[in-house]
Amino acid sequence: MGRHAPVAAPGTPAVRARGLRIVRGGRRGVVVVDGLDLDVPAARVVGLLGPSGGGKTSLLRAVVGVQSDVTGTLDVLGLPAGDPRLRRRIGYVTQAPSVYADLTVRENLRYVAEVLRVGEDRVTAVLRDVDLRHLSGRTVAALSGGERARTSLAIALLGEPDLLVLDEPTVGLDPVLRRDLWALFHDLAAGGASLLVSSHVMDEAERCDRLLLLRQGRLLAEGAPGDLLERTRTTTAEAAFLALVEDGAS
Repeated sequence: MGRHAPVAAPGTPAVRARGLRIVRGGRRGVVVVDGLDLDVPAARVVGLLGPSGGGKTSLLRAVVGVQSDVTGTLDVLGLPAGDPRLRRRIGYVTQAPSVYADLTVRENLRYVAEVLRVGEDRVTAVLRDVDLRHLSGRTVAALSGGERARTSLAIALLGEPDLLVLDEPTVGLDPVLRRDLWALFHDLAAGGASLLVSSHVMDEAERCDRLLLLRQGRLLAEGAPGDLLERTRTTTAEAAFLALVEDGAS
């Protein structure tokens, strides 16, 4: 599960929100998440799905502790979101890759590895995990968008986080790489890590252990993919989502 001693009691959700409210643009701004209650189970791949603009990124930023104007209760790994003790226990990958364009892939990883005090063997391991060994000597500026995204993911994996928060991690990747990354996510969960993965691509829903369907800042439904399909009597996640939207509007 990583190199950090667990703080939460066994059975505690990786993320627990009650009455969560997020306002973007100050107190008089736009409410992007309103009265949200949810649990993210530990050691699972949990998908946060919904259309763009539905509050997914704001919710992820709140979980990581970098979102302003957040009220309600939000606990992460048994601690309040933003607690300093969580800094090295959470890996966060944003939609925009957080890397130094003038450094090579390996130099980016070595820089963060030095901060985290992890060795060269860990750098090599995560390069292998995200399939970047053959590009490790190339500058980030020369990479494609998908390759930069994988570099960001590799950096997030360096510290073997207990919780991995991923905002649209497979955007711009070809089907083979998407498949391989989802396999990696499940391997991490099997090792005890918890993953919260946002996507607006509904066909990725079937790759998750559990789904949180978000629309207009509210939780539309949650559950295992198969349970949601059975509940809505549909055969795809997109059809289930639309059925739930229609049901809520009626």
